[in-house]
Amino acid sequence: MDRVGIFFGGKSTEYEVSCISAAAVIRAIDKEAHELVFIGIDKQGGWHSVNCPVDEIESGDWVKTAEPFDIGKLKDTIDFALPIMHGAYGEDGKLQGMLEMLDIPYAGCGVLGSALAMDKEAAKLVFLSEGVPTCEFINTTAKEVKDDVDSIIKVCEEELPYPMFVKPVNLGSSVGISKVRDAAQLKAGLEQAARFDKRIIVERGIDGREVETGVIGNEEPLVTGVGEIVAANDFYDYEAKYSDDVGTEIHVPADLPDETVQEIRRIAAQAYRALDCEGFSRVDFMVENGTGKIYLNEINTIPGFTKYSMFPMLWKEAGVPFGELIERIISYGYERYHAKNSRETVRG
Repeated sequence: MDRVGIFFGGKSTEYEVSCISAAAVIRAIDKEAHELVFIGIDKQGGWHSVNCPVDEIESGDWVKTAEPFDIGKLKDTIDFALPIMHGAYGEDGKLQGMLEMLDIPYAGCGVLGSALAMDKEAAKLVFLSEGVPTCEFINTTAKEVKDDVDSIIKVCEEELPYPMFVKPVNLGSSVGISKVRDAAQLKAGLEQAARFDKRIIVERGIDGREVETGVIGNEEPLVTGVGEIVAANDFYDYEAKYSDDVGTEIHVPADLPDETVQEIRRIAAQAYRALDCEGFSRVDFMVENGTGKIYLNEINTIPGFTKYSMFPMLWKEAGVPFGELIERIISYGYERYHAKNSRETVRG
């Protein structure tokens, strides 16, 4: 029986969602096949050994009884790492790099795929180079916004029509994102994004349907059907993603023409390979009203596993229940690790 370390929390704006997702994974994982080791990372970045009921992980109360954890003993403590940490320090390649240095196999994307997918600007540049359809955008910085926000607004208005989306480059769960319809809102959106990240992108707003698909696998990815999000809020923001009170509707499968579904699935696999993704990811799209054009929005390399999350819903609809999905994700992590070791043996 291998020892699977489940990592959750983190020094991220998505700390609470990570705890909820981790609890769902813990409930679903095959405990007869794996010995579970809980490793919680608090909001200050401190590492902890966690031994409490899963409900306390979900609520965040795990910090009350957790003991300090010596990172230097990680390789002696676990055989495999299962990061359920959304956003900075868990989904952006930093944790993955540490696991590579310690020679610990882990689930999900590697360092490059994680870093590229988290960086919205870098991902878009790769998509454009690979012919993956994505909407037009302008990049700027928090410093430029502080020094001369009016010039940034002028450039945006010359290049993009309203509405626009203003986004911090390196955050997830729609944190810090604004949908803007005029210069005053654009200014406020730029200033808000600048509080979250030093780099900012402004995208053309697509009048369309928000759809998503799930991908698992390494060199030969498998892609689900397509689900649709009908947000009660102005867009699918943080509240809409994780609250019972908003009225967001999720349709699995989405009511789309078969040719549109197949094209979305094809593009999802293309983009997954383009960013060197492995293990599992959720790929988000917009389908433009009127034209039916498909635009890839972003890839989430550690998607949510909460009861509101599309990724497990899509795989359930595809005939893969939650527990089996987790086992497949773990197996892909081991597969990647053994393949890497085989290559290093040949080079050696």
